[in-house]
Amino acid sequence: MACPHLDSISLTPPTPAQSVYREDCTQCFDSIDEPEGLDVCLQCFNGGCLGVRTHSQLHHVTRSHPLALNIRRTRKRVVKDEPPAKMTKLAIAAETEADLYDITTAVKCHECSTELDKTSSKLAPMVDSILKANTFSRQEEVKAWEQELTSCEHILLLQQHESRKIQSGDLGYCSKCDLKENLWLCLECGNLGCGRAQFGGVGGNSHGLAHATESKHAVAVKLGSISPEGTADVYCYECDDERVDDNLSTHLAHWGIILADRVKTEKSLTEMQIEQNLRWEFSMTTEDGKELKPLFGPGLTGLKNLGNSCYLASILQCLFDLPAFQERYNIPEIDLPIVPDPAQDLETQLRKLGDGLLSGRYSKPDTNVIASQDSPDIPYQRGIAPSMLKHLIGRGHGEFSTMRQQDAFELLQHLIKLITRSQHPAHLTDPTKPFRFAIEQRLQCLACKKVRYTSTEQDSIFIDVPLEKLQAVEGEGERYKPVTFKQCLDIFTTQEVVELTCASCGSKDGFKKRSLFKTFPTTLVVNARKMTIENWVPRKVDVPVIVENEPFLLDEYISSGLQPSEELLPEEGGTESPAFVPNEAALDGLMAMGFPRNRCEKALHATGNSDANAAMEWLFGHMEDPDIDEPLSITSTSTGGNATADPEKIEMLGAMGFGAPQARKALKETNGDVERAVEWLFSHPDDQGEFDDESSPAGAKETEAVAAAGSAELPAKFQLQSIVCHKGTSIHTGHYVAFIRKLLDVTTPKWVLFNDEKVVEAGDIEEMKKTAYVYFFNRVN
Repeated sequence: MACPHLDSISLTPPTPAQSVYREDCTQCFDSIDEPEGLDVCLQCFNGGCLGVRTHSQLHHVTRSHPLALNIRRTRKRVVKDEPPAKMTKLAIAAETEADLYDITTAVKCHECSTELDKTSSKLAPMVDSILKANTFSRQEEVKAWEQELTSCEHILLLQQHESRKIQSGDLGYCSKCDLKENLWLCLECGNLGCGRAQFGGVGGNSHGLAHATESKHAVAVKLGSISPEGTADVYCYECDDERVDDNLSTHLAHWGIILADRVKTEKSLTEMQIEQNLRWEFSMTTEDGKELKPLFGPGLTGLKNLGNSCYLASILQCLFDLPAFQERYNIPEIDLPIVPDPAQDLETQLRKLGDGLLSGRYSKPDTNVIASQDSPDIPYQRGIAPSMLKHLIGRGHGEFSTMRQQDAFELLQHLIKLITRSQHPAHLTDPTKPFRFAIEQRLQCLACKKVRYTSTEQDSIFIDVPLEKLQAVEGEGERYKPVTFKQCLDIFTTQEVVELTCASCGSKDGFKKRSLFKTFPTTLVVNARKMTIENWVPRKVDVPVIVENEPFLLDEYISSGLQPSEELLPEEGGTESPAFVPNEAALDGLMAMGFPRNRCEKALHATGNSDANAAMEWLFGHMEDPDIDEPLSITSTSTGGNATADPEKIEMLGAMGFGAPQARKALKETNGDVERAVEWLFSHPDDQGEFDDESSPAGAKETEAVAAAGSAELPAKFQLQSIVCHKGTSIHTGHYVAFIRKLLDVTTPKWVLFNDEKVVEAGDIEEMKKTAYVYFFNRVN
């Protein structure tokens, strides 16, 4: 019997801009490699599985889309006599799907439960276009391996000075020193300046950068990278990025350099980047050379690298090891709302990842992925590819939407913000809540001894790692003196003197300032900053930080709060005093370098307010933030404060659906700014707000209504649960992996290494613990 739906439904092939989900299900990681294959909807191109979760049938029922193309893929068995060639460039021609797999297709109607003739005039073009369309993951892979460089206005509007012949080769040298390699030619005036020292380990004193800064000449080309074919490293200092000069031949000829006569003598920036990334490979063998044992099962699923995505994979592995994430995102679907477009829904994609990582269904040996040539009988797993989640995390973000390597800790902060602001079903809690706690800052006037306490809610802390170089040992490179985690916490909580005029006695002697924990979180997230500045460029160094394996107490770092013997400072003009006082010496140093005051204050606040170098590194990493030039805004509550909210603003927020106590609290936390108050409300959905005298329970004080995040109960005992480690001289290059304590059997927890899709038993990781970049400590009883 003919299918009536085929005649009644209008079918249109996917456009180049449409995503076709024909590799894995949009709601789980079942794929076209499963025995039943994957159903691709012929109307919206959603991918749905036919296995355990039957998401294809669910899509049909909820969207009334009956027609689907079933795709099944089986791997071809190909015997190769030679190992694959070593990667030598970023843009590579991968083997086609036809080279690797056999594809079987069938068109069916869910409503009629019949298979349709896929060769018909209406279906054949649809089948062909779906199979040829770029999949979501393919689009990500293309971005991962192709650096698309463009020109810029500084190149297009380049005005060159009077021409002359520039000496190069053995005759050329830096105008400020005697270096003859790593030379950069200013295309505007012809100056030769050496490059930055950190690129590829080549010597350099950054005189090319210094010339660009002094002269405002933006565009330079690396002499040794110029080839007869016209390729070369072109850099715009104004844009601070690599560029393409379509008129490079003409611009070089102006300085007497003819492309046809050139011989490439030095590695390009791209070649050095690839070479460096190839070196940052975490060892997958034991000390005696044996291959580390691959692990499989629930909670032991690897994440496939989507192209420079190891920073994302390492953070996700640590998050989904935590009970709050497991309880939130690994739950029966029957209790959850159905969304029309699963691929574009953050909650759905997080649940998809939770199922993928925790169920164990995808953690199985893949005979196509062999651990090594030396151990051909030890297969790794294929790993799941969270490309849909990565797209949602990066959507609208200037950095995370790219395929460049990113800072893992910044990604964690961004992800916490996304999850916190997302809608939470009534019966489910925000899984980032266990991260939250309060830091209390105490200011005391040196003259009158009066005090002020302010508290700030946080979800992580930065610790500065002290840098002390040890005497160099031949063949070992630079070494730094090991420090303990306690030393870093002591620095974080140390008392310092800040310059501030006292509102009570008028003294300008200054204040003693100290920050301690007001409450502790369930999971303490710590970012260890190990940065130094060389030639005005931030560089990451490996300083061993010693962290105990056993539980340890943080009781000594809790604030005692306002004491009976202490007298509060008066409020200035009826408003709260600034919750943040920048370190004047560090502020002056940053402003002397040309940074605006707003940016400097933000950087100092974000990096602990003590180290100009750390603040500078933060500035370099946040230059493109849309709010970088806005004044610093701090959410704080002051002990003894009596600020009241504007009734009209409370009414405005009430019209948006927020209760008066919540609106009152939000306005107080944001100094009365309605727009920021709305943002605060969405980021604190569980906060019940602040009650006034009429609505509060009898005898309740205002300070009691503002419940701080976390818990002040003692003892506060914490144990290291997982770490994100990084190898590389910059947090934006190199490689990230995660080490997590897992209970592999019923006895003793063991460390597991998550290196993208590779999951292995790590054994002793004392050396790796010393190089951790992000720590996750769980509170234990």
